[in-house]
Amino acid sequence: MGFSTPDKESPPIVRNLGDGGRPPAWRVVLILLLGVLAVSTAAIWVRLALGLVGGEGGLAFTLVMAASRLTVAALLLSGNWRRIPRQVTGRQFWGAALSGLFLALHFAAWISSLSYTSIAASTTLVTTTPLWVALLSWLFLREPVSGGTWLGMAIALGGGGLIASGEMGSAVSGGQPLLGNGLALLGAWIVSLHLLLGRKVQQEGLGLAHYVTITYTVAALLLLPLPWLLGGGYGGYPPLFYGYLLLMGLLPQLLGHTSLNWALRWLSPTWVTLAVLLEPISASSLGLLLFGEVPGWEVWLGGIVVLTGVAIAVLGGRKTRGDRDQSKG
Repeated sequence: MGFSTPDKESPPIVRNLGDGGRPPAWRVVLILLLGVLAVSTAAIWVRLALGLVGGEGGLAFTLVMAASRLTVAALLLSGNWRRIPRQVTGRQFWGAALSGLFLALHFAAWISSLSYTSIAASTTLVTTTPLWVALLSWLFLREPVSGGTWLGMAIALGGGGLIASGEMGSAVSGGQPLLGNGLALLGAWIVSLHLLLGRKVQQEGLGLAHYVTITYTVAALLLLPLPWLLGGGYGGYPPLFYGYLLLMGLLPQLLGHTSLNWALRWLSPTWVTLAVLLEPISASSLGLLLFGEVPGWEVWLGGIVVLTGVAIAVLGGRKTRGDRDQSKG
């Protein structure tokens, strides 16, 4: 089945990714890396937004940011809805909607974890996503995972632990770290389902523009009422705060997550999630440039270990694919 083309109403960020034939490998890698860089800016906008409210966030406040970034992206893609009834089958629509549910649950679980455990611990645990993706792909999609890939993932996650140990001084903002750590792990598992389901519905013929339109809209609608239910709201902040929310929707969400979803069509979810492990390194570099934050030696060493693990995993995967191709020849 061929893939549908993106609507002309789609923002250029989405439309220029295209839904046509298989792109060259360099383009896939470039867009994936740009997506990781865009996702990495989320920490910058969160830091700036927190600065406007004196650094006092809270669960309702963080959910305001999560819901807003998805709402901005959904509104920018809203022009696609007029064509979705004609170009999207019921199976594709509900598959994308279920993926949106998983995305909303991921944000709710992971962001909630930040109210109970440290940022370092939460971020480290949520980057266990590659393990869950590989395990679920092996169990349900019968995708082989080489020993080199498992070794590379273990090394990369060990590097994430080093990064976390270098930031433990900031430690726990709440008094229930076990609950926070459990929520972060839950968020990693749920986003694995989001990635795998998103890949499946796109490979079955759902175009990227239609997929992200449905997914982001469903996730936004599910998250929007949560701040009110927790006693918060969306009003009363400085005007600059809403500018940061707009940038969050444009860069980390629309450009970043959409690029990752596009890459899922051409790459295994395991490789995409492994690339996302570069996010802590990218975010730390941006923090150094913009805020003058100099990470400790554990963070630098952890970054090197993460990169080494990613390289081993990718090389191990290439060897496995090469062996399969030779066996078919």
